[in-house]
Amino acid sequence: MKRYYVFLVSILLLALLIIWIGPQKMWDVIKTANIWLILLAVGIHLFVVWIRSLRWGYIINQPWEFKKNFIVKTIGLFAGNFTPMRSGGEVLNAVAGKKINGITLSEGLSAGLTERFFDGAIGAILLLICACLLPKVRIIAIMGGLASFGLLAIIYLINWREDTSIWIYNRVHFIVRFLPISEEVVENLYNKFTEGLRSMIEYTKTFSSFKNLTVVFVLTAASWLLECVRLYIVFAAFNVEISFVAIIIIFLLANIIGIVSALPGGIGSIELSLTGLFVLFGVSSAVGGSIAMVDRLASFWVVSALGIIFASYYAKDILDEIKGYTIGLKSSKQD
Repeated sequence: MKRYYVFLVSILLLALLIIWIGPQKMWDVIKTANIWLILLAVGIHLFVVWIRSLRWGYIINQPWEFKKNFIVKTIGLFAGNFTPMRSGGEVLNAVAGKKINGITLSEGLSAGLTERFFDGAIGAILLLICACLLPKVRIIAIMGGLASFGLLAIIYLINWREDTSIWIYNRVHFIVRFLPISEEVVENLYNKFTEGLRSMIEYTKTFSSFKNLTVVFVLTAASWLLECVRLYIVFAAFNVEISFVAIIIIFLLANIIGIVSALPGGIGSIELSLTGLFVLFGVSSAVGGSIAMVDRLASFWVVSALGIIFASYYAKDILDEIKGYTIGLKSSKQD
């Protein structure tokens, strides 16, 4: 039931934004937008997804499997869009990667955490650079950058440090032991998770050469900057001028707020924070709210629709994989 309450909060926040601005007022502004520039923004975002799929393919050593990588990445983004803090994205990405790319679950989780690490690194670096250029939001930008670095430290300890990763899981497993679960399942759970963590970290370390990490860094930076270009194009569609540096700060801060809010995909919290930050930079609330809604439509909802289509097509395979894993937990250890 809790997940439905979370979605209800998201819908309520969106409704409050629309009511605050006024539905008719927002619609009047949206009607003035240049449809061709909006379509260009959609195209840019799909190109961003393609770059992210190329990054995924590079990490799992399948860079030329463009179709498979795009499908897997879109399914992962869809899952992340509808789970708190986008936590489900890496998991479903790994499961879909196992069925479609033919990789192991550990390799998929390693790739997903590596992607998130570099996403956070680029976000933190851009925020701190922009904080030096825009005094108006310097404190907020620095706080956002430091929060991103904190997340990076946690991901590093889990994805690159075996001793720390196992230590963290042991703390979690201590709690699991008190749940109403059979002793056999608890033991199998421990064995599977610790074995999986070791395999994941081994793959991460094998991949982590200077050349490979540099390529991932460049692809990540390109995808983040293109997302900012997309938002800049949406501003142009409404004939509103704003500096690109301001766009970068607004986009990154809104995404951090969306993650911290723990709402699925930041629905509601990102739209509200985007609007508030737009107003802070001199854009009227009606125009700012309209830009926020249209940008989310061109990015979040377009990819979510594609993700639903792909996930539906591969649903049986993905569910069979998850079912097989849960059955494996219930079966006694035989090897």
